[in-house]
Amino acid sequence: MAKSKAKKLKVIPLGGVDGIGRNITVFEYGDDIVIIDCGVSFPEDDMLGIDLVIPDFSYLEQNEDKIRGLLLTHGHEDHIGAVPYLLKQFNIPVYGTRLTLGILENKLTEHGLMGAACLHEVEAGDSVKLGCFTAEFVRVNHSIADSVAIALGTPKGMVVHTGDFKIDLTPIDGAPINLHRFAELGKKGVKLLLCDSTNVERGGYTHSEKVVGASFDKIFEGCEKRIVIATFSSNIHRIQQIINASVKYGRKVAVTGRSMINVMRAAERLGYMDIPEGTLIELGDMKRYKMEQLTLITTGSQGEPMSALYRMALGEHNLISLGSDDLVILSSSPIPGNEKLISRIVNELLKRGVNMIRDSAVDVHVSGHACAEELKIIHTLVSPEYFMPVHGEYKHLKTHADLAKQLGMEENRIFIPETGHALEIGSKKAQYGSTVPWGQIYVDGYGVGDVGSSVLKERKHLAEDGMFVIVFSVDLQERLLLSDIEIISRGFVYMREQESLIEDVRALAKKTVLECFGHGNRDANSIKNKVKDAVSSKLYSKTKKKPMVLPVLTDISL
Repeated sequence: MAKSKAKKLKVIPLGGVDGIGRNITVFEYGDDIVIIDCGVSFPEDDMLGIDLVIPDFSYLEQNEDKIRGLLLTHGHEDHIGAVPYLLKQFNIPVYGTRLTLGILENKLTEHGLMGAACLHEVEAGDSVKLGCFTAEFVRVNHSIADSVAIALGTPKGMVVHTGDFKIDLTPIDGAPINLHRFAELGKKGVKLLLCDSTNVERGGYTHSEKVVGASFDKIFEGCEKRIVIATFSSNIHRIQQIINASVKYGRKVAVTGRSMINVMRAAERLGYMDIPEGTLIELGDMKRYKMEQLTLITTGSQGEPMSALYRMALGEHNLISLGSDDLVILSSSPIPGNEKLISRIVNELLKRGVNMIRDSAVDVHVSGHACAEELKIIHTLVSPEYFMPVHGEYKHLKTHADLAKQLGMEENRIFIPETGHALEIGSKKAQYGSTVPWGQIYVDGYGVGDVGSSVLKERKHLAEDGMFVIVFSVDLQERLLLSDIEIISRGFVYMREQESLIEDVRALAKKTVLECFGHGNRDANSIKNKVKDAVSSKLYSKTKKKPMVLPVLTDISL
């Protein structure tokens, strides 16, 4: 009995608390583990050639036999994008709402996992038992339908994880956030609250999604141009309002962007979208209609390279050319870090004579995350004993911690999380305990984890300084140089006397090889390293640049 009382609930963020993205939190008690969300983040500028970044699952590998299930709050990439990579390693049940699983199914099919996946559909209000844990799904509003918070019953008390949310009392689907249930949970007693911090720096309240619909109605009325709207593919309520406005004003709707098409198909199949028959047309059929009869819904609102809007802006789309007869609406706000990408698209579109609406004052976008006053409401209703801000950069987490203090919570009951650092909750107190293995894994095409920090450094080196390849054939046994030294350069900016520099390098490389042979050196790696060092030093002394020097030695000894 004493041993059981000594057990502690461990709350371990493996992502999602050091920036926007890669959300995954592990809850562990004794021999049971449940996971909430498993998302991706997108590569930063210095992650050359990387497609996605996923969490490091090393700690889960060490405790595979304890994992009882994965709980999903909603269907955004930063919350479900890494699920296929998790399920490739672990055969565990996955619980999510209908739309969340519908979007996930597309991903699992692409990865060839759909047949083996153990998916369990739940609705808001449902509860599931997972080992010593009980998970209840609580309805919230967000920028994607079917979003839920999770109330996790544990042996050490109730834990409430809000997921991503806002308080929208007039949502498009008519199902507002279940504030009553949050209040009930608070009345019964909540040990720990984990709460969305994305918009904590914004005062007031987040506007209802219906505000955007009213703005679209005003824009569509009397517009004589083709209307092109770029938005997030997962925001099906936004897309539904675009379709509604198009139908009202007699417009046909075309859709471009792979992710947009996939999500819309899933949403319509599952009954989350209502598209009147004859409304949608193929891109190739747009030429049959007048410009004022057309609406185009597209991806690329964040300026993503190779997105549909990006290709249109640069004149590289094979079916669509934009010009003065188009009105482009950016129905989104910039994700931090994407400002330059968006600015480039805006500039290119304006050069083409395109009319644009992108001012937030026009209300063509509202956030899916709660602002400060909404966060205060949740804190007050839940009234937790302990608090952990999640989902944001450190500045967001710190501001959210300060907000909790303003509401009267003692500082020693607030825990600003660090990735991999376990919060341990006992019967009488909570404190940080041990650190578990954590990190980020790079996905490059089909390669998962093949690219490490050393490879990224090499890619950066190549991008910044270029490369210098030195090719020669030798007979190591006889210590003979059998060919002229060949020099191949890529991405390296020479001084004006580049021809003489190449000749100097060729002579130096030859001299270095012959000196190695003169000293009896028959080791290929040793010879290559000496050539590399000599040439690198020469190039730097002449140009003050450090290209990647790659000696290529071919040994034809018999």
